Amino acid sequence: MCCEFGSLKEKLAALEARLRDNENQILALKSKERKSVVFSAEAGPRGAIGPFGSDATLVYQKVITNIGNGYNSSNGIFTAPYSGVYFFTIFHHAGGKPGTLLTLYKNNELIVQSQDHPAVHETAHNGGNAVFLKLQPGDQVYVRMDPNSHVYGSGYHTTFSGYLADM
Repeated sequence: MCCEFGSLKEKLAALEARLRDNENQILALKSKERKSVVFSAEAGPRGAIGPFGSDATLVYQKVITNIGNGYNSSNGIFTAPYSGVYFFTIFHHAGGKPGTLLTLYKNNELIVQSQDHPAVHETAHNGGNAVFLKLQPGDQVYVRMDPNSHVYGSGYHTTFSGYLADM
């Protein structure tokens, strides 16, 4: 009987170890739960935007998607709700003169630009850029437009989008 009791104690200890291991795996998976952050916004149905007397944050007024509520359509700024790697795109459409220079910033740091010189023979021009950025909660990403620039806000053409790319 003492041998049976010893064998049962060993089996119980092994089961308890497996249970702890499974609980740790569940906790690890829960901590990796994906947090969804996705936004797309368009400059809005308002025709020509700019040129302005000084550079200005471009406010994309028409929100297409804003899962996670990171994008603010009243000031044009995306604020990261979670740390991680994010992917951002900017696209613009404009026509004629003047040209277009858009700059994507992380906080106050210039990251990428999209530029098109004033049209000489064509009536329209387009441009864009994309970037991956590592962000911390509270970091801000936004697009500034050069004072001598303009874009066309039609409801379809000039966009700013981003999403949390962490897996």
